[in-house]
Amino acid sequence: MTRTILGLATMATLLGSAAFAETTWKMATKMPVDSPEGQVFEKFAELTEEYTGGELKIAVYPNEQLGKENAVLEQLQANIVQVYAEGFGYMKKWEPALGWLAAPYAFDDYDHWRRFMNSDLVAGWFDTAAAASGVRPLGDPTLVLRGPYRVTVSNVPINSAADYEGLKIRMHENKIAIDTWDTLGTEVITLPWTEVHQSISKGIVQAVNSPIALVESMRFNEVAPYITRMDEYWQSIGFMVNDSALEALDDETRAGLMQAYEEVGAMSRELMFSVADESIERMVADGATFTEIDISPLVDKMTAYYEQMAASGELPEGFLEGIDATRVAQ
Repeated sequence: MTRTILGLATMATLLGSAAFAETTWKMATKMPVDSPEGQVFEKFAELTEEYTGGELKIAVYPNEQLGKENAVLEQLQANIVQVYAEGFGYMKKWEPALGWLAAPYAFDDYDHWRRFMNSDLVAGWFDTAAAASGVRPLGDPTLVLRGPYRVTVSNVPINSAADYEGLKIRMHENKIAIDTWDTLGTEVITLPWTEVHQSISKGIVQAVNSPIALVESMRFNEVAPYITRMDEYWQSIGFMVNDSALEALDDETRAGLMQAYEEVGAMSRELMFSVADESIERMVADGATFTEIDISPLVDKMTAYYEQMAASGELPEGFLEGIDATRVAQ
């Protein structure tokens, strides 16, 4: 009898523990904890635990602790990692059209890009990627802002779009990026991101394109004191999530997770612009020049480029139509 009572008590304890068992997700990132993006990720983890009543916790692994892009994407597919916070362009391995989400000079402004990103066309691309990989965006794909905007950092002044002609500019190994800046008249030289500072100081290149938030931390302004806002494209930090892990959450826990995501999205926009403004002030005080130019000549060149690409069948089906459909009538 005593043994039976003890057995029942043990079972009750185990069942009670299971009822309150927490789930911990791994979140992989490239960024250090003290970076603006790192602050956003830590806040996301904090709010997720708060809004789910501790049912879901997020363990953030910064600085590529869990590996480079391809390794993390494999872990994400295998549900070893549940969230990867990086650009959605990495999902092009499962749906090539997703490589065009940050098409240079294709969108009128930030709001136009947001409407396109939330269109049925792009949702279909994400669905295709999810069917192939089991990975999809967590909610609105534009919520967590990156950048917050693009600049060219150069060792010669850029006062107009014409000054890009013949400019020796560093580019990463990406066909869309290389073709874009060939089209815009620069001399493209491909180099790793970590070699840019030295390459500018040695005269190998004259310029690099960058999110404004990274210019100061990479010390580009030390060797390239001319900073030109040119809004090449808009970017978000994709919270790529394992679909089966997301589906395994109960409705209440999933709602808390989404509340945390939406709140850090708003935080990211405020934080990124604030950080950018403060950084520009410091760099200008140290001798840098910050300029905004008329980008319409760059837009015109790229419009012709996209039309040519569409005619040759090299753009994703519906891409230009999707851009037009999400453009506010003039």
